[in-house]
Order: sequence, then structure tokens, then C-alpha cells
Amino acid sequence: MSISAPAHAAATPARPGRGDIAVYGLIAALGAVLWHVAARYPAQMPLWGPYEFSWPIWLAVTLSAYWTWRGLARLAPAARPARWRQAAFWAGLVLLYAVTQTQFEYLAQRMFFTNRLQHVAMHHVGPVLIALSACGPALLAGAPAWLRRLVALRPLRAVYHGLQQPAVAVTLFVGLFFFWLIPPVHFTAMLDPVLYQVMNWSMVLDGILFWALVLDTRPAPPARVGCGFRAALAVGVMFPQIVLGALITFARVDLFPYYAFCGRYFPSIGAVTDQQIGGIVIWIPPAMMSVLAVLVVVGNMRRAEAARGGGATPR
Repeated sequence: MSISAPAHAAATPARPGRGDIAVYGLIAALGAVLWHVAARYPAQMPLWGPYEFSWPIWLAVTLSAYWTWRGLARLAPAARPARWRQAAFWAGLVLLYAVTQTQFEYLAQRMFFTNRLQHVAMHHVGPVLIALSACGPALLAGAPAWLRRLVALRPLRAVYHGLQQPAVAVTLFVGLFFFWLIPPVHFTAMLDPVLYQVMNWSMVLDGILFWALVLDTRPAPPARVGCGFRAALAVGVMFPQIVLGALITFARVDLFPYYAFCGRYFPSIGAVTDQQIGGIVIWIPPAMMSVLAVLVVVGNMRRAEAARGGGATPR
């Protein structure tokens, strides 16, 4: 997935039009309402509302949705991702919002296994769906001119390409997942509001960067690595997470005392049982995402070979 704006995007106005201003105003107004209710009347917030409203998450999700919708309309029909890819993007975006800006957030702070469900959604399932969508060019086509200029800056592109070096990408992907589960680090992060947000944002951003590298639909070049290497990356990150999940599943002591300290949402589930369920969540779903990624990479490789055999240039 390239971070450069597509050359085939339709020309866009330098300044936002009335429709854009109206949408931005609506996004700001809805955000203000959610913030006010969450801050002043938390007991009145419905289940689909935020437990702790976050302006960065709200703006990231709503603006990404608007810019992608606008970009899809601006791209030529042949340049748009397939319908199923577009559906994957919306599903991934909704999932990321659901696990961070609904009442599920409260549950994720009160049980270890629900916290693991949240992180698997943020680090694996949601990013896989977004990377699978290949909607990056559509998002940039619908983004304002200042954002496209920012993305095109050489220092930012250098950082992006550095993070997509295979060794760096794998180290960050596995390392961050392990790091936030070091018991003292996890305890501190769950209690510190700033560190808690850093943890969650690092899961989402790192997940999108890694899966965008693995699920890139293009052959190499212009993609960073070939399809065989991408499949190896997907398989390679699977085994450390299986080991981590097994270690937590079979532990016989409470490794994460934060949940006893704050009080478990389901008091009938003890610490060890909570850890066992959480360990299985770490163990099984990420492995399934890796297997799915390998199947997608093989499909991309077959399409690229078919396109070369027919004399066509794969997108």
C-alpha cells in the first residue's frame, strides 16, 4: 500500500467547499455531544456510546471514513478497490471504533480476557481488514490538499519506508505485543491514562503498518518484498504469539494483578481462569489471522503471475 497520492485521482479543489465544511461541522458537533454526555452524564450513555470519549480516536475514524468515501467517488471506476475490499475497509474501521469508543472499553479495563480481545481486534483483525481493503489511495484521493502534501514530504516517507523494512516491521509487531504484556508494564499502562492511550494507539498503528506490508496487492517491485517473503513474514510472527499465549494459558499464578486491584467485571471468574481464557485469545485468533494472510498472499501471487503471463501490468 503506497502512501503517495494516486496519479489517476481526479483534480481536487485547494480549499474545502461548502459540503466539506458542513461535514466537518457535523463531525465536530457530534463529537462535542458525545464528549459532553460522556463527561457529564455517563450513566445516560447507551451501550454504543463511548465509555471514555477520545477526540483523537473520534477524528481519526470519522475523517478517515469521510475522506475514503469522498476518494472512492473521485477515483476512476477502474482504479477503485473491489466492492468486497471496500466492505473490508468499513468493517475494519467499525471494529476499531467499537472496541475503543463504546462501552466495551469499560469491559476491556475490567477483565484480562476482554482486554486481550480488544488488543487482538486492534492489532490483528481490524488492521488486517483495513490492509486487505487496499483503500489507501482512495483515502488520499479524498483527503485535503495539505494532508497529501504532508504525506509526500521526504522525511515522512523515509520514516514510513524505514518502518516497513521487514526486520523492523517484524520486530515492532511482535515486540510491542510482548512489551505491553510484561506484567509491571501492563499494570502501569492500565492505570496511567496517557500510557494507556499510547499502548492502544501503538497497537493499531503498528498493526496497520505490518499488515499493509504483508497484504500489499502489488508484485515486487514496486512492493517492498516479494510474495514468498510476505508469506514468510505472516508465518514468522505467528509462532512467538503462540508461545506467549501458551505461557499465559498454562500459568498457575496471577500474572496481571491490575484486574484484581480494580475489581473484575465478572467476579465469578478467578484470576487464573481469566488468564487462561486471555491466553487462548492470544494463541488462537492471531494464528488464524496469519493463516488468512498467507492465503491472501498466495492469491495475490497467482493473480500477479496471471497478469504477467497475459502481458498486463498488475495494479
